[in-house]
Parts: sequence; C-alpha cells; structure tokens
Amino acid sequence: MRNLLTLVVLLAALSTTDPLAAGPPPPATFSIAAADPATGEVGVAVASRFFAVGSVVPWARAGAGAVATQAYANTDFGPRGLDLLGLGVAPKEALEVLLRGDDGRDRRQVGIVSPSGASATWTGPGCNAWAGGRSGPGYAVQGNIRAGEAVVTAMEKAFLESAGRPLAERMLAALRAGDAAGGDARGRQSAALMVSRARGGYGGFTDRAIDVRVDDSKDPFGELARLTGLALVNDDWNRGWTAFMEKRFPEALTWQKKATARADAHPEMLPEVLYDLAVIELANGNETAALAAAKRAIALNPKLAAQAKVDDDLKALRDKL
Repeated sequence: MRNLLTLVVLLAALSTTDPLAAGPPPPATFSIAAADPATGEVGVAVASRFFAVGSVVPWARAGAGAVATQAYANTDFGPRGLDLLGLGVAPKEALEVLLRGDDGRDRRQVGIVSPSGASATWTGPGCNAWAGGRSGPGYAVQGNIRAGEAVVTAMEKAFLESAGRPLAERMLAALRAGDAAGGDARGRQSAALMVSRARGGYGGFTDRAIDVRVDDSKDPFGELARLTGLALVNDDWNRGWTAFMEKRFPEALTWQKKATARADAHPEMLPEVLYDLAVIELANGNETAALAAAKRAIALNPKLAAQAKVDDDLKALRDKL
C-alpha cells in the first residue's frame, strides 16, 4: 500500500510540473483571415472546441491586415504581426520574422493577410493531426485537430464562391462550410468574427466595424450567424449615423436605407433603425418619407413616441406624430 501511495504522489507531482498538462487545452481551431481590397476591410472568423476562442485567435487592424494565431497559440503574433504588416512587410516575410524567434514554432499555426490580399499560412510539424492550411488572394484558411483536409478545402471553396458579398458574410460562409465538412474533431463550443475598416467603429472613432463572439454554446455557428446578421445592420446604421453627424446627409441616407433593408430580417432592431431613418430623411428635405418612417417606428415600438416629441431632429414632424 505504501508503494502505491508513493507512486500516486510521484505521478501527481510530475503532472503539475508539466506546463502543457497543467494549462488549458490549446485553441485547436479552424479559421480564416481575409481581406477585401475593394472596401479596405480585413478580418478573421474562427471556431473551436475551446472556451472563448475569440479572445485568443483573431487580430485585425485597418490599413495593416489580419492575423489568426492558433494551435499552441502565441498571442504575441497578433499585435506583432499587425505591426509588421503596418510597416509594409509582406505576409510571408512577416510570418518568417514571427517564427524565427519562437522556440515553439513547430506547434504553432498562423494565417496572415494584408489589405491588398497578399496572404500566407503556416502549420508547424508538431501540430495535432489533421492540421494544415491553404491560402490565395485575399484569404488564408487553416485548421488543426480537424476531421480532415476537407475542412479547409470546403472553407476555401465557400469563400471564393461568395465573392461580391460583404467580407463578414464571406468569412461566415467559410466557417459554416468548414463545420459542415467535419469541423473540429472534438466538437463545438465557441466562435468569433471580426472585421476592421478605417473609421469603421462607432462614430468613426476606431476601426472595429464588426466584433461578435460566442464564448460557450451548443450551437456556436447558429448564434454567430444571428449576431453577424445584427452586426451587419449595425455597421450600415453606424455608417449612416456617422455621416449624418458629419452633415454628409445624402451619404447618410444611402447607408441608413441599407440598414433599414437589412433590419427587416431583424425585428428587434427595426424600430430604432427606422427612427433614425426618419431623422436622416428629414435632414435631406424628404418630409413625407421621414413621417412615414417615424410613424412605422412608433407603431413597432410605442415608447419611441415620447422621444420623438422632444427630439429636435424631428421638430418639423412633432404636430404630425
């Protein structure tokens, strides 16, 4: 009995000295880093059987590019990679710089894309099978602990076939195709999607146009799709309201109409989007259209009536609402 207890204690001591055994599991994921040179957007979409994968893998910066760092992820690759890209270093060279000084590079997986669409992907020989990636103009897809190579080929195909759609939709399509092809061999848990664009953030103050995460869910893909749909409404809405605040009224109306069209599929956002459409229509001198939008907004959310009565942006409509 004494020998058995000694063995148990020894094994326990050995297990606590192994940093890989003691730490959380690596973010074995499948991801896409992508760029749309026509719009200046860059971003990353990622999924994994790993809690809050969006806090580890995706990095993006307008004017610089996007980086997905995974497997036994070196999160320093994110900001350092973006700094290198921002200096004009090509993705392949930036990848070489990042890996050169990293003793753990054989267990890393990285995808890098520049705003011009140049790309590179790396899968270290020590990554858990199946592991690999593919890259081309505007994208780098990669995955580890996958059901097989079909995951990344399906992602690549979905991204290429969705050309012409917003970058967020294309990355989401790639992610869902990867899941349908087998996804993470261990199952599902979290997913994330981000898009950066110059002045893309709220009010135009930052570049974070879209940033949605599902940290823990039995259906992270369904929830990510729902959130991305809302985020696309919000992105158009933010463009419209930012232009309105800067008195670029015709441009504001273009974006707000796009936001309203998208919001028809998202009734939880529609009343407030319509309300701001009324404000922007009025700023463009379209009183009839403004009144129609305001009435529809209030019909959907009667609580907006009180706001409209004191809102100087709708002053010309007060007696008609």
